[in-house]
Amino acid sequence: MLRKPVVLITGAGGEIGHGLITRLAASGRQRIVTLDLTRLDPEIGKMVTREFTGSILDTALLERILAEFEIDLVFHLAALLSTRSEFTPIMAHQVNVEGMLTLLEFAQKEGESHGRPVVFVYPSSIAAYGLPDAETRATAGRVHEDQHTSPTTMYGCNKLYCELLGTYYARHYKQLSASPAASRVDFRALRFPGLISAATLPSGGTSDYAPEMLHAAARGEAYDCFVRPDTRIPFMAMPDAVEALLKVAAAPRWQLTRTAYNVGAFNPSAEEIRTKVLEAFPGAEIGFDIDTKRQGIVDSWPADVDDSAARADWGFSPAYGFDRAFTEYLLPAIKARYEHEAGTPIAER
Repeated sequence: MLRKPVVLITGAGGEIGHGLITRLAASGRQRIVTLDLTRLDPEIGKMVTREFTGSILDTALLERILAEFEIDLVFHLAALLSTRSEFTPIMAHQVNVEGMLTLLEFAQKEGESHGRPVVFVYPSSIAAYGLPDAETRATAGRVHEDQHTSPTTMYGCNKLYCELLGTYYARHYKQLSASPAASRVDFRALRFPGLISAATLPSGGTSDYAPEMLHAAARGEAYDCFVRPDTRIPFMAMPDAVEALLKVAAAPRWQLTRTAYNVGAFNPSAEEIRTKVLEAFPGAEIGFDIDTKRQGIVDSWPADVDDSAARADWGFSPAYGFDRAFTEYLLPAIKARYEHEAGTPIAER
């Protein structure tokens, strides 16, 4: 029996996975197989061909997937996010690094089985950077991919190392073997900034103060932002993040000059985000209660990133700037979400 060609998405139940599954399913060109620790929301689950429930560390489960399906494209989204990784560094290493290595080896075997490379798309993070002090950050400007890669968090270390693992599998796999094995992994990583989604709740990222402000205001709950008002890092609306993943996955290999690319869209300060939220929810209570430890982590990241390589190599071009992200994507969807849950328009509460 011939194996069925599919796209594999790990960590499919998260923020990025929801958007990615929706876009892939709408195109109708590729069947989707997912792997996550828990089942998908029913509305998302009905869009996929097969759900597997389990860990990316479960090699027997991966072998079952390999036996049944022919995988040409992997989106490896499964990860333990930044805040939780700081509290459980051993678990972070197991999930983020050992899981990545397991899946890279799985992709290599899959490519060997059908004789062509597996495109392996990996969402890395701005956390891969580590600027040493405030003066350096203030003068760094738009940081490019090869600058200041000395992360200070477990999550950042995991992400940077996984980028290097992907590059190894793509370019240097078993290079000292008597008969070097051909690499069957076509690795492509995107260093995402903070991502803001209207469809899913924030889930533990250190940059989540922006979406947390929005969701709290829409629910009518008070919120204290954990970073200073002048804190500035790059962000991106979730539809642009999904579009970037699809676009880099589809780019011809010969066009790509790197294995890891910066992407970004806008970089407002925390106060500018607060102002925008208050314009939409005038009664919202949003203050600042600075967490010095989390502030220190954010201060080690660039205020902005240079994404010119992504724009030149595969045509990255975000649709949503700061204003449009709020007025056309975030605010309409978030207001509709909470009005539906409460049964009354937000303006009437």
